[in-house]
Amino acid sequence: MSPPHSDDAAALALPHRAIILGAIDYLCRKVLQGKCHTVHQAMIALLAGGHLLLEDMPGLGKTTLALALARILGLSYGRVQCTSDLLPSDITGLSVYDRRESSFRFVPGPIFNQVVLVDEINRAMPKTQSALLEAMEEQQVTVEGKTYPLPHPFLVIATQNPVEMVGTYPLPESQLDRFLLTCGLGYPPAEVERAIFRHGSARDDVQRLEAMLTAEQILAARASVREDVHLGEAVADYLYRLVDASRNHPLLLAGLSTRGGISLADAARARAWLEGRRFVVPEDVQAEAMAVGAHRLLLREEGSARRKDLLRAILQDVPVPRG
Repeated sequence: MSPPHSDDAAALALPHRAIILGAIDYLCRKVLQGKCHTVHQAMIALLAGGHLLLEDMPGLGKTTLALALARILGLSYGRVQCTSDLLPSDITGLSVYDRRESSFRFVPGPIFNQVVLVDEINRAMPKTQSALLEAMEEQQVTVEGKTYPLPHPFLVIATQNPVEMVGTYPLPESQLDRFLLTCGLGYPPAEVERAIFRHGSARDDVQRLEAMLTAEQILAARASVREDVHLGEAVADYLYRLVDASRNHPLLLAGLSTRGGISLADAARARAWLEGRRFVVPEDVQAEAMAVGAHRLLLREEGSARRKDLLRAILQDVPVPRG
């Protein structure tokens, strides 16, 4: 079945799209001014069923973004503050002995929420970081041999300080690969930052946000992204050529994996859905390639800025399908 013509895009009635766009617009205008790109990326991660890694300096609004998103989407919110002495059980939960019942009772950890902020993830020890792998990939955790399902929808928003900062542990490739998207927030525009200095942060306003959606509506939107958005053969071929070019680049030890290609396709579908299209165009792939692909590349000489430069060069070299 061929995708509809682009002239029909405005007439598409994709389920719950208008409400989600309204939530994004409200967050951009009232709560997270100057952070609209990151708000969009967080919503793409949610709609695609992935997770988001925010890499930036402390104090730029990463925590506010996660809390505001959970509030306006009507989802439960949990937070994990990573430190060097954080234990896996501090994330997943543990069994405690109940004297009245004369048995052990499982006490869920903060991972049992729909939106989970893992703050400064690279300050946690590698063993603790690995406790997130099963949760992020399988949407379940196993404690003392028993498996517990996590709620749906489930979104991890992790923040990471620059690796040059004291007390950080670089995330292993297996952990990075669990994040659908990676992006930063950056400093707000000058006029917005001046207003923040005058009136204070938006943290109190976030606490008063009312939900605009329900979990059921978000799950229905996810299903629409998967089932209603067509990724044609030409775009699939273009995506493959990008992935293949990354694997054969002389400056890269390892390019995008199959999972990385699937993630790029999922993010492109979510972007097309938000724009009211039932089909993916090459521009969707290009728009999400940096956020999906850069953190998955393994360089011969390490350097995140160079990683992005190499991916930009690949995007320029691979011909874009037309028509």
